[in-house]
Amino acid sequence: MPLLLCFALILLAAVLLSSLANRTILSTAVLFLVAGFVLGEGVTGVVPLTPSDPSVKLLAELALFAVLFTDGMKVGWPQLRTAWRLPGRALGWGMPLTLVITALAAHFIVGLGWPESLLIGAVLAPTDPVFASALVGNDKVPPRLRHLLNVESGVNDGIALPFVMVFLAISAGSGDLGLGALGLELLLGLVIGLAVPWLALRLERLRFFSASTQYEPLNALAIGIVVLALAQAVHGNLFIAAFTAGITVATFGSRQRQAFEHFGELIAELLKLAALLVFGVLISPAFLAEISWAGWLFVVVAIFVARPVALWFSFLGARLNLREQAAAMWFGPKGFASVVYGLIVLKSGIAGADLLFHLIAGTIVVSILLHSSTDVVVARWLDDAAETPAWHRRLRRFTGTDRSEPSGGEKAHAARS
Repeated sequence: MPLLLCFALILLAAVLLSSLANRTILSTAVLFLVAGFVLGEGVTGVVPLTPSDPSVKLLAELALFAVLFTDGMKVGWPQLRTAWRLPGRALGWGMPLTLVITALAAHFIVGLGWPESLLIGAVLAPTDPVFASALVGNDKVPPRLRHLLNVESGVNDGIALPFVMVFLAISAGSGDLGLGALGLELLLGLVIGLAVPWLALRLERLRFFSASTQYEPLNALAIGIVVLALAQAVHGNLFIAAFTAGITVATFGSRQRQAFEHFGELIAELLKLAALLVFGVLISPAFLAEISWAGWLFVVVAIFVARPVALWFSFLGARLNLREQAAAMWFGPKGFASVVYGLIVLKSGIAGADLLFHLIAGTIVVSILLHSSTDVVVARWLDDAAETPAWHRRLRRFTGTDRSEPSGGEKAHAARS
């Protein structure tokens, strides 16, 4: 009951502050994270939760499923085929390089063994643009950049999962890596994500079935719940199933996609904020104090070096302008996938699981604070038509990316200088 009441009160506060958050660096994601931190046992003890509580993992998985399902509905197979060049670079080169650079940092800075270093690299490789929503959801931001970040984040969660499982098995010293079972899990998720939406959409086209206007937004919701339940029942991969199902609906049911779009985003937002609140509860001052200086140095490298360097290399010759490339390099926030995979590592019982979870959680916390607070700033920087502050325009001219003329006030100020 305390958790539900706290969530309701913080949600009300977030709604009342949402307009201000859309215009400033204030972030609702940070609000829920900080509120969870304050309400946790390490500060006030209002909400007693531990990482071993089953509700923690359940909520994180539901939130990630909802986010991937709604992300998948933003693109269809035709769009993926015709605009795959940049996401392909980010996934084919950027993601493996991010994993390797993160693993190198974990090995040489923190002193982890190679299996554990590769494991934490795989956990932190996926990105989550939910925490950069002002960028991904802004029509003024170049479409190819929004498409790049959206497709990359939706696909890389599932791509990272096999690596997480393999490196986890190696870290545990298991001789049987279970690759056959893992491959079957991924295949089942893919099949369920394709078959269930396709069959449901075909049924609706029969003359005996037709969704009323009132219930039409629930059509895609029902499809998502069936996909979730079936994937759990047959042990298919939930996240592959979610993203594939979203793409299938977008491809074969444009009307259902439009009816569900706003409703689905609200559901995903609610689950995301609830998961952030719970994650914040798990992070206490004592928890953060247990991270050594080497651990914090690793966090800095994981955020400021790993992805920027990896994407800089990946986009060589891609003809992205400076602003687009800088935004793509910066926005590699760690979100629900890393939270879920981190909890899997914590509960695995491998040697050093607690240390790995501390490093993962520290990186996620810093990432959310940084990326959620800079999305509006970067979105304005990318928007040529926006009424941006003078310092934005000066920054654009300094980087050579401003095509507009200085305003009269700026010219007069320059003349006086």
